[in-house]
Amino acid sequence: MAPREEGQISDDARDGEDDMDVGKGRRKGRGYDRSRSTHERDDAKGEYETVDGDDAGGSANDPVRSVEGWIIVVDGVHEEAQEDDVHDAFADFGDIKNLHLNLDRRTGFVKGYAFIEYAEKKEAQAAIDAMNGVELLDAPLSVAWAFTAARLDVASARLISTSPTA
Repeated sequence: MAPREEGQISDDARDGEDDMDVGKGRRKGRGYDRSRSTHERDDAKGEYETVDGDDAGGSANDPVRSVEGWIIVVDGVHEEAQEDDVHDAFADFGDIKNLHLNLDRRTGFVKGYAFIEYAEKKEAQAAIDAMNGVELLDAPLSVAWAFTAARLDVASARLISTSPTA
């Protein structure tokens, strides 16, 4: 094999160039299946798994279950609140599977909201009913479902409206 000059492309690389030629309509990459036509691949877009269950909401304002549980959003959390303060206030309504309290990177203070996940819908609903409007560290809380069918519909519509048309 003769030594290559600087900037010269090897025969192996040259063979791969043909597969990546955009003008010829060929593509490579993870998930690309040559056995399916372009039309079949385009039709497959938007096929997603769904979370089935009896607790799934029926109307536009009903809550929607996340993959692991029922998530509520708590707004108006005092900037000096600690995770334990929020956990203690909401633990009375059921077993908290997950509590996420975002902190501002620059200041280290709470950003003002928290996500709390319960295993059961009735526990999350009890927390919303009891804690909405209650003060925690002199800050009134606003508690609601994090995911509702209406919010998901709006997000889907936004995605559809920004997609390129054929």
